Amino acid sequence: MNLTIKDIAEMAGVSPGTVSKIINNYNGISESTRKKVMDIINETGYQPTFFAKALATKKSNLIGLIHAGKVNVDFTHPFFNEVVTSFKKAIGLLGYDIIMFSNEQFSKDHGSYLARCRHFHVDGCVIISGEDIEDDIYELVREGIPCLGIDIELQGPKASYVMSDNVNLARKVVQHFYGQGIRDIGFIGGRENFLITELREQGFKDAMSQLGIHINPNWLQYGDFKEESGYVAMNKLLEGTTYPKAVFVASDLMAFGAIAAIKEKGLHVPKDISVIGCDDIDACRYSSPKLSTVKQNKDQLGKLAAHMLQDLIHDKTDLEPFFIDTELIIRESSKK
Repeated sequence: MNLTIKDIAEMAGVSPGTVSKIINNYNGISESTRKKVMDIINETGYQPTFFAKALATKKSNLIGLIHAGKVNVDFTHPFFNEVVTSFKKAIGLLGYDIIMFSNEQFSKDHGSYLARCRHFHVDGCVIISGEDIEDDIYELVREGIPCLGIDIELQGPKASYVMSDNVNLARKVVQHFYGQGIRDIGFIGGRENFLITELREQGFKDAMSQLGIHINPNWLQYGDFKEESGYVAMNKLLEGTTYPKAVFVASDLMAFGAIAAIKEKGLHVPKDISVIGCDDIDACRYSSPKLSTVKQNKDQLGKLAAHMLQDLIHDKTDLEPFFIDTELIIRESSKK
């Protein structure tokens, strides 16, 4: 027989709330009532469920993990995989478990993140950037669920975000090319109008302008952060009578595709075109040529996200967003 708190309360002649308080060692309960309830629990072998404990304490020690957006990354993406792994380790050391929410059924059952957060009594959510973000994400923020965004801007009394300094990382790439005497520089971003693409493009254009370098609009192309799109975008850069002598590609996966397109045209990297990617995923060390890139501190992103979310859960409000510095890693794909 599967007993519930309600069953125990009826046997003892008390309210379910009183049973919950006794189970979770709350004060303010008479010893006679406590003994009566505990005797029934011991006699019946009743085991309180996770949800009963969460309901009584208002804390579940559960964190919701959400890959936001109708177009989103998942655990197959090397960059976010490493960030989430770091977050998982750090949040685990702080005493929390993770529950992952899917958005695949939204259009079918009209579910919402807020409803599921309340159902599982999560203490907070970490939200990974995607594209075409669902309104449900911002509903969480409006309703006061502690939320920490990674590469997504979340603002509210109980919300904040952490990301790399995407503007400055693009400046570093342009400055590097400039220091090598290269002035014909192209840019391949992720999806147009996506926040991370916009920030990296802003840094690229700012640096080009500050250094007095002409921006060729034909050398600005966009993909989707994946390898095939880098291949397609690079082919567009190579369509004209002239081509850039260096290209900043806003993800390592797209950079691999761009290098494949360059080689297919009979050109050489870096002799004819230098290429620098972004993320510093492990594959950069083993590609041919080995890929120069901007290293994002994935471990630090995950750790900061965990500790910032814990602060939000413990009522630290109006927590300022944090931007993490990056490091330019020069390997074989860019001239030295």
